[in-house]
Amino acid sequence: MECFITQPVHEAAITFLNSHGIATRYASNPDMQTVIGEIGSADAVITRDLGLNRQAILAAPNLKIISCHGTGTNRIDVSTAYERNVLVTNTPGANSQSVAELTVGLMLASARTICEADQAVREGNWAFRYVAQGVELHGKTLGLIGFGAIAQKVATIAGKGLGMRCIAWSPSVPATIFAEHGVEQTHNLEDLLRTVDVVSIHRSGKTTDRPLINSTTLALMRPRAILVNVGRGFSVESTDLARALEQGHLHGAALDVLPQEPPAMDAPLLKVPSLILTPHLGGTTLEALKRLALICAHQVRDVLAGKKPDHLVLPLPHEHTRTHAGMPL
Repeated sequence: MECFITQPVHEAAITFLNSHGIATRYASNPDMQTVIGEIGSADAVITRDLGLNRQAILAAPNLKIISCHGTGTNRIDVSTAYERNVLVTNTPGANSQSVAELTVGLMLASARTICEADQAVREGNWAFRYVAQGVELHGKTLGLIGFGAIAQKVATIAGKGLGMRCIAWSPSVPATIFAEHGVEQTHNLEDLLRTVDVVSIHRSGKTTDRPLINSTTLALMRPRAILVNVGRGFSVESTDLARALEQGHLHGAALDVLPQEPPAMDAPLLKVPSLILTPHLGGTTLEALKRLALICAHQVRDVLAGKKPDHLVLPLPHEHTRTHAGMPL
């Protein structure tokens, strides 16, 4: 049995798989064309944000499981996988603390213009301290778009640690969850955008979804508000955000995810002011990476041993009734 890995994972996963008689092999380069050419006879795949497209799945006749090293499976062709009787799994919640901490870090970095201040010192501009336009987060209102595990942790840190008022919009989450976390629930996204000082996006979705943040919704936000996105890159219309920042409508924005990753070096968004960009670092801590990798390794081991794995991802509701190699789903 062999597991093909598209991008680097924590060594603990390699050790676990090898100890269970599963050989491991990395793609020589973390891009889809390389994966298509090298996936070959693999029985399992662990993939990170690269995903696995239809062509790659069809190129692997022995494939039995695609384990996603993260929650979002929008870059995996789940429908094709199930057409080929291949299971798809993910790792929900394993990196939620790390992503929540990065979210708060980006909020603080934007509020206090930390990146600009760092650059000023390196350029010998100590006088930046006299013109910096930092803002306090204490007493401000945080608006959370989506209220799953990550957003709930963000609310706890922001509310208890920074003294922020927290409001969230997430139509699928029961009212009891909001109450448990001391977060106000709103049923209207537009009302949230008009009300808050910081907007933080944590909503999942499909790449075909229309952006939640565009010229219309940006215009609703308070002047000098802050936008943070650690959710999905397609949630924000990049051109509209660039225009809002250039016009000074927002205090700043911080994005850990982009519609195209990595972005083209001539992308307009890379040149706008008051914008912090990080390369999809949300779950990239030593602790989270080890948890994620080991969950993936256990899923691979289970499927190759004929067992039902944790955290199955299904393409359609009716798929819950199907079987995989005699294994009820």
